Amino acid sequence: MAAAVTSCGARRPEAAPAPHTSADGPPGPTGAGPGSGTPGAAGNTGKAGPGHDLAHEQALPGTPGWEITDPGPDSAVEGFADRVSVLPGESFGLHVSTPAPAFTVSAYRMGWYGGARARLVWRRQNVPGGRQPAPHVDPTTRTVLTGWQRSLAVDTTGWPEGAYLLRLDAEDGSGRRYVPLTVRSAVTAGRTVVMSAPATWQAYNEWGGHSLYNGPTGGLATRSLKVVFDRPYDYAHGAGLFLVYEAPLIAFAERLGLPLAYTTGVDVAREPGLLTGATTVVSLGHDEYWSPEQRAAVVAARDAGTNLAILGANCCFRRIRYEPTDLGPERTVVCYKDAWAQDPGHQAGAPATTDFRVGPGADPESSMLGVIYDGYPVDAPYVVTSPEHWAFEGTGVAAGASFPHLVGVEYDRVNTAFPTPRPVEVIAHSPVVCDGRPSHADTAYYTVPSGAGVFASGTMRWVETLDAHGPGAGPADHGIDAQAGDLVRRVTENVLRTFAAGPAGRTHPARDNLAAVYGTA
Repeated sequence: MAAAVTSCGARRPEAAPAPHTSADGPPGPTGAGPGSGTPGAAGNTGKAGPGHDLAHEQALPGTPGWEITDPGPDSAVEGFADRVSVLPGESFGLHVSTPAPAFTVSAYRMGWYGGARARLVWRRQNVPGGRQPAPHVDPTTRTVLTGWQRSLAVDTTGWPEGAYLLRLDAEDGSGRRYVPLTVRSAVTAGRTVVMSAPATWQAYNEWGGHSLYNGPTGGLATRSLKVVFDRPYDYAHGAGLFLVYEAPLIAFAERLGLPLAYTTGVDVAREPGLLTGATTVVSLGHDEYWSPEQRAAVVAARDAGTNLAILGANCCFRRIRYEPTDLGPERTVVCYKDAWAQDPGHQAGAPATTDFRVGPGADPESSMLGVIYDGYPVDAPYVVTSPEHWAFEGTGVAAGASFPHLVGVEYDRVNTAFPTPRPVEVIAHSPVVCDGRPSHADTAYYTVPSGAGVFASGTMRWVETLDAHGPGAGPADHGIDAQAGDLVRRVTENVLRTFAAGPAGRTHPARDNLAAVYGTA
């Protein structure tokens, strides 16, 4: 299996995608329509904190004009937060570099908001600017380090829980950039947990010339072995992978009015009990890099009755370790990959930071997901095989219904050569050809004795397809059309509502069909 996967490019050929410009990532959310919020108005600030009424928040008017359409030169303004997430009321620091004499910071909470997709929660104007030092590269690990000083301390008192984009605007008009932040939930019991994936964003971040994939030579020889959160994101005007792979689901879930909680994979790794009592944990479109602690916490939640919705592909593929920087704990993502034997942390007894499925300490991700990553790149139709399954209720699809371009650019399948929970149902079985190798992408559902249900979409394009409303003719949306969008929106709603009601396996037990689909006993 390993050789076959490698021949198909089981990992991208150590080259990171550019999701905000390439054919596999549109430039931010579509459908961002007008709202009635007033940017900067005191009445649009609101009071919130632990126990905030999310239903009230979701009903508030949004703020148009939050999107960056003209970022300006890279050096005009850019920055990062010194915390990946904060609890409501906690403070964090912004580290900003700009030659402009001053800049403005606007905190937008991302959601539905009647189609506006964001609400202005806080703004600070006339923050003194200043150009920060050029980054330097650690010669041993090729880690890009900034050493930037704090420009501004931000108090989040009154900020509702949720996913945020801070917008930096140079006040001389020269440029604009985002800084992502999660205002996380202290309690997740009874809620659907949106689990953001900043470790994966950072793995692909080439700001300063190095990522976990590439360096100046464009490949393995000069890639970083460790990357830090102490630097801006180069993708999507500073938003990382958030706008393509996460924002559409957040908007959709908030539009449904579900009781939501917000967190990140970093927080789940640090707080093993964080998911206690959650109805559902949602992994979003590109959630590749996990620590063993995060995985153990999610598996423990599943085994206590929490449902899992895996709305992407290539989830939990790389095993990582967090280390501190001068700015705080868990600010470094360590992943030596094939060079794991050179990792001083592993030499001191830590798990190897390589793929979960390979040794030493192989633990294939399929035991949690039900599916396993099978290859890259593909572009193929999504083919329904079990239209009677509850996930397809209300879609009107028949067996063999096909939705062009929905499978890509990476895909998963059920493969019993790896540990596979049973019973498992394959409900969509889509033929693909990956670098000449025929295979299938699978949407699968399995249940466990705790009653938890696990749904895996099997395609990385699932979340961004939530925003597919048009003819799908352009490269930015991969040709995915409104029919595929309608299917994904209805299936996602069925899954999220069913999962929000409690352990799905008690009312919707999986019915194993691998013998019919794959001829597997």
